Amino acid sequence: MKNFTITGAEKTPFLTWYTEGLKEKFLTEGYEFKEDPVDDIRIVFHVIDQEKPRPFRRKAQATFVVSILEKNEEPENIFEAAYPYLVRSLANHLIFIVHTKEKTDVYFITPEQGFYKLHYQPEKKEDFFQKVYERLEPVASAQLVIDNKFVDDLDEHLWNGNEITQKMYVSGKKLDEMNLLPAPFPLEKYLSQRDMRQLKKLYGIGGLSYGNLSSRHDDKTFWMSASGVNKANMRVIGQDILYIKGFNSEKNAMEISVPPRISPKRASVDAIEHWMIYKEHPKVGAIVHIHAWMDGIKATEINYPCGTIQLAEAVANLVRSADDPSRAIIGLKNHGLTITGRDLDDIFERIDGQVVAQVPMA
Repeated sequence: MKNFTITGAEKTPFLTWYTEGLKEKFLTEGYEFKEDPVDDIRIVFHVIDQEKPRPFRRKAQATFVVSILEKNEEPENIFEAAYPYLVRSLANHLIFIVHTKEKTDVYFITPEQGFYKLHYQPEKKEDFFQKVYERLEPVASAQLVIDNKFVDDLDEHLWNGNEITQKMYVSGKKLDEMNLLPAPFPLEKYLSQRDMRQLKKLYGIGGLSYGNLSSRHDDKTFWMSASGVNKANMRVIGQDILYIKGFNSEKNAMEISVPPRISPKRASVDAIEHWMIYKEHPKVGAIVHIHAWMDGIKATEINYPCGTIQLAEAVANLVRSADDPSRAIIGLKNHGLTITGRDLDDIFERIDGQVVAQVPMA
């Protein structure tokens, strides 16, 4: 269903012009505009107020919300100033428009810390909205795989982990020592309990912490760090580290085996990506995802949201085309790296001293 709507706070003259431009562009590209948001609305452009950034309440998980906020002065740190509005408005994307006397810049910000901008030039209106469309449409129409199907059938001898999960614990500490684990974003500081429940239900997010790692268990299954946990201290099976059995295409959910009598944490949204890579490449024994960069690597073209089939397929395609898929380093545009290896030790030996903490934003 290719439809969209525009909602939210009262608009300034610029925001009226901007949202009309978005409407015109999406209409010409075959989207249907709805005056009122129907239950299965696909894209919502939601104007928010700086003082009270109220979220748009989705009825369906597939609804993609783009919050829009305008500011008439340039903050000292644009990302730090803008990111809380993305979280507080429960959006999949934030368009942050900054006016100064000299210019207008339009920043795009994602939950995974993607951060890039377009410069608005009044004489190039059509070109401007074409670029906005090219940025937003592919990510807004992507298919999320963030549901989890937990079954408390994990073999008893794995309830306390094994030598593989012990290596994951050590590797998580290494990521911390390399300063590649930013502190989890304090969601509770910005969201009410109701908003937190909404966030978990719609995004599959239990907390915003960045980076993850996994390690193959056998031909069909693998262990992976859970969502929103401290990667520097992963100890509890079923909470910090999960046993991923596979992907259920009928239910569009990752299948996870856990010990009985435990309240499991959700799988990382990148689980679908790791599953695709392990399934296709038997020699891949481990995968690490970090918010960092390395020079001279191949990268995805579009910054699809984490947890989408489209991002998983884009990364899997680049792994497939690598000289050695079992030892590939793939860039995720405006986001970070996915690195495959024969095992976790192999990955850390190859990236030691090569990683740049700052991801270049295009």
